[in-house]
This record gives sequence, C-alpha cells and structure tokens, in this order.
Amino acid sequence: MFDRLRAVPEIARSLENAVTSTPGRNDAPEPVLPTVIDPNVPSIARAYDATLGGKDNYEVDREVARQLREVTPEVTTLAWDNRDFLIRATRFVVGTAGIDQVVDVGSGLPTVENTHDVALRLNRDTCVVYVDIDPIVIAHGRALVEDHESVHCVQGDLTEPQALFADPAVAGRLEWDRPMALYQVGTLHHVADDRDPAAMMRAYIDALPSGSQVVLSHFFNPGDEDPEAAEVAERLEQAFLHSPMGTGRFRTREEIAAYFDGLDLLEPGLVTLAHWWPEGPPPQNLDPARRLMIGAVARKP
Repeated sequence: MFDRLRAVPEIARSLENAVTSTPGRNDAPEPVLPTVIDPNVPSIARAYDATLGGKDNYEVDREVARQLREVTPEVTTLAWDNRDFLIRATRFVVGTAGIDQVVDVGSGLPTVENTHDVALRLNRDTCVVYVDIDPIVIAHGRALVEDHESVHCVQGDLTEPQALFADPAVAGRLEWDRPMALYQVGTLHHVADDRDPAAMMRAYIDALPSGSQVVLSHFFNPGDEDPEAAEVAERLEQAFLHSPMGTGRFRTREEIAAYFDGLDLLEPGLVTLAHWWPEGPPPQNLDPARRLMIGAVARKP
C-alpha cells in the first residue's frame, strides 16, 4: 500500500547520493515550481491562513474557514494555539536543546513569528528548511526569507518522506552526521488513514540522525475522557471532511502517540498544546475547542 516506504536503507542510500552530489548545505539548487495555480481548489495552507486572518488566500479557502467557524467559532483560537506551540517548541529546540538545523514539513504560509524568526533570534546560524506542497506558500516564503542565507523554501510532498529527504534542495542544506529537528506541526491530521501516517512518521524518524528532535501537533478526539470536547471534535471532523478541502482527522491519543514510536518524549509529554511549556501558570478551564489539539517534543536516542 505504501511501497515507497518499505526499505529504510533505500532512504539512507538516497540521502547519501543527494548529500555527496551537493557541494555544501547552502548551495543546493532551487526546484522549478509549477506556473499554474487553480484558485478554485482549496489549499490547507491557505485555509489555515484565512482562519488566522491572513490575506494570502482565495475565496474557496475563505469558504472553508467560514464553514469551520460555523461549526465552532473557537476554531480560530485552536489555530492560534497551534502557532503558539510552534513558537515555544522552537525556543526549546534551538535555545535549550541547541539544535541548529530544522526541517519544517508542511510549513504553511508565512504569518507572525515563523519558525525561522524564532530560531534566528536564538542562533543566527540556524539552518531552516521549509517544505510545503503549495506553490503559493513557496513563492511567498522565498520572498519573506530572501535576506536570510540560511533559510530555504522547498516544494515537496510530506506524504513522500523518501523523496522529500532525498531531494538535493533539502538534503544538501543539512549536515546528516549531526542532530536536526523535524517539524510536523498540524500536518498529519490531513493525511487519510489509508495512507498510513504512522508509517510515514517511522520513515522520517528512521532517517534522522541520533540526538535529533521531533516536534509534532495533531487534531485530537479525547473520546470518553472528555465527552464535551469529543462532541466538538466529531462535529469539526465532519466539517473538515465534507468541506472542499476534504481532510482533517481527529485521532485518538493512542493513534497520535504511535507517531513517536522509538523516540523519548520530553516533559511534559503528549499534552494539550496550551499546556506544553506555557508562558506563566498552566491555563485552566480551557474551552472545548482548545482541548482538541495535542502535541509533544521528542528526542531520537
């Protein structure tokens, strides 16, 4: 079903070929992007941008955002919780763990406090590679980071880890004999069950050097442990799946925890985003929608 992920050694060989064929981590060629963008087909990144109040989206993307707000007005707060988690996680990864190379997969459109904004304040030599499938994301991203030699935007498909990590525009930017950080922030819930997102994560993790960090957040259905939030999760999931975008799975804690197999979860573990290293006292009495994403940072032994 997912033949391209069958053999981790194939990934290693592809990485070796990509790295040895590239002069240095900042010299990799930029891929040629598609020139045609269909404004009638919604984009996950642009719908997220619309939810956050951004302007880089089309009417079809704004319609997706409107449909979601009709189901639960708190969806915008959930989106900001995800962005704030990314910011705090980056402070930890770069500032505390000392990682100086980051691959942000499914990075989405630029908004306030991008990964590189946080990382470069902590270490101006940090290499950040943004990867997204949407050509609009890549075009805007490149315009945003053109003054940063160590920040790169590459078009790639997160569901194809072997091809993504073997792409010289990605592999050639990184030093594979040292730890790096892999971000999957708000991405895997847009991968359908039949694509086996857990297998995708195993392929990503197997390719990472020892000591690397994984940052991941995901839509969450708490089930019987929180019936009030679970009811909102089910309504939101139906809204996502029946929207023009057609994706958005709210998975169980067990399903999400499986993405971290083989990793050491760092404190406080897999928790509601607002409770992961909060600034100040942990928030109390969260609205149901704010209880519908969980995330963690983990280290590869």
